[in-house]
Amino acid sequence: MAMQASVIEAMIRESIPDAIVTLTDTVGDGDHWSALVVSKEFEGLNKIKQHQLVYKSLKGKMGGELHALALQTSTPE
Repeated sequence: MAMQASVIEAMIRESIPDAIVTLTDTVGDGDHWSALVVSKEFEGLNKIKQHQLVYKSLKGKMGGELHALALQTSTPE
């Protein structure tokens, strides 16, 4: 079952309220997404910790409803 971009974004923003989320459906099937997430909450965290915050916000949907997510994170400039 595919996930809509609006659902993925809402889940991320629920956990990371200031996040700016840009999603791209990489193959057009709603199962393979690329995401850029920008947040002040990432300041001082290494990339692994940043990605863990995003994956945690998806509440176990990775590997099930959300098959693949290529993730990039950064802090605001």
